[in-house]
Amino acid sequence: MDQEHIPGGAEGAGRRRFLAIATGAATAAGLGSVAGCASGGGGPSGATLREKGAGKEAATEPGPAGFDVKTENARPGNADWRVTKAGPARAIEGFADKVSVLPGESFGLHVSTTAPRFTVSAYRMGWYGGARARLVWRSEALPGVRQPEHTVEAGTRMVRTRWARTATVDTKGWPEGCYLLRLDAQGGEGQRFVPVTVRSAATAGRTVIVNAVATWQAYNRWGGYGSYDGPSGGYASRSLSVTFDRPYEYDDGAGLFLVYEAPLIALAERLGIPLAYATTTDVARERRLLEGATAVLSLGHDEYWSPEQRAHFTAARDAGSNIAVLGANCCFRRIRLEPSELGPDRTVVCYKSSYDQDLGFRRGQPATVDFRAAPGADPESSLLGVIYDGYPVDAPYVVTNPGHWLFEGTGVKAGDGFAHLVGVEYDKVDTGFPTPRPIEILAHSPVVCEGRPSHQDTAYYTVPSGAGVFATGTMRWVEALDATGDGRSGANHGLDSRAGALTTRVTENLLRVFAAGPAGKTHPAQDNVASVYGGS
Repeated sequence: MDQEHIPGGAEGAGRRRFLAIATGAATAAGLGSVAGCASGGGGPSGATLREKGAGKEAATEPGPAGFDVKTENARPGNADWRVTKAGPARAIEGFADKVSVLPGESFGLHVSTTAPRFTVSAYRMGWYGGARARLVWRSEALPGVRQPEHTVEAGTRMVRTRWARTATVDTKGWPEGCYLLRLDAQGGEGQRFVPVTVRSAATAGRTVIVNAVATWQAYNRWGGYGSYDGPSGGYASRSLSVTFDRPYEYDDGAGLFLVYEAPLIALAERLGIPLAYATTTDVARERRLLEGATAVLSLGHDEYWSPEQRAHFTAARDAGSNIAVLGANCCFRRIRLEPSELGPDRTVVCYKSSYDQDLGFRRGQPATVDFRAAPGADPESSLLGVIYDGYPVDAPYVVTNPGHWLFEGTGVKAGDGFAHLVGVEYDKVDTGFPTPRPIEILAHSPVVCEGRPSHQDTAYYTVPSGAGVFATGTMRWVEALDATGDGRSGANHGLDSRAGALTTRVTENLLRVFAAGPAGKTHPAQDNVASVYGGS
């Protein structure tokens, strides 16, 4: 979202308000109104949790070579994985010193707690008959310690922790996948999550779920600062760099995972298609990671991309891998990944409108501004097909092309609307920006964004490699997968069972076709921009 030139620097307060609106959380007190709809380390090692008797291990997969999503999800789930007693703000919290690990690799946990002891429970997130998680491992009680207060780096205003490692966790026997580690303080004093991905070493023949960890971190305000504002709520006080060396403040430590990613992971694992797992930092670092992937999935809120990540997504598309963007405002911010004291790629640099102050830019590296902005403008539409158009909106999703294969089995008709499904951010097809052709518009939903009429578009295009690229054009798509009832409760932004059924069936159609190989070879796009927009 681009608010950097709004008088008064409204973006900081706006993004705090955005996070509350987008996730359905209670709006934080003190957030003012905001214009939003712009167009177009160190420390000693603690206990090592791998020796016999150091922890209790549940039955697990034999290793990555034998991983099978159907077999994994046939195992009994554990519906008690959720945080139910968060406790006071600093009762317990922590972070992992690796964003992802290969199966069998270890990582360090850095935990701060007011309790004398705590336990760690590793839950693999998936379907599991609706339980959504399986307990893979649990530690014995570990000694608790209150870690030192954080500091704020002068200049970049980056929050730093220098917490000692509390424990070393060995993932031997853990299946690939997305994990939430639950920290439980002794005596029920508090609970928090720590997310970790057990990533796939290779993705050939599989659909790749990519956790948008750089975006989670940009929105993280633990310690009072994030990429949008500081304690004052003003844009000028924002962090210019943020680090993974701190807990996530939002959703009891889960970051943006539970709202924007977990529902899609549950659906994909229920289908039983071959899956692989990675994070945005993995894709950026490993040039060949996506080679041979049948499809690559960008989930509900995936805004912050490095040039390397974008290049590797594009190369995958051009080699025949399908791409699905199941959100909006994707690939909007250009970032740079730098090391922290704990390891590589643990600092997310994004100066935005202050890019000329960035020492990296002065040394000749790309400006960490919006991809569409100068210098080095490269609008995201050349990859996505759609382009970000604004926020905040809350509007019905309107079907335009009901005969499209993605709507098979939904029973929709032209003009059918689905309340609240367009929001809080949206994208559209705009041929004033680089737009791959042929491109098909499936839904064309009228919106009014702070007085400016526009449209949201869901679109699908194909390229000569045979790859298909699909973009929902709305940030609420993944959230809607869990929508039930009549919407009157206000949960999930008022999305109802009709929206839940629509998004679920379309996503099932998408994942099955994309998992079968280059979708453009069997389902080539039929360009309809002129008929939808008139003469474009």
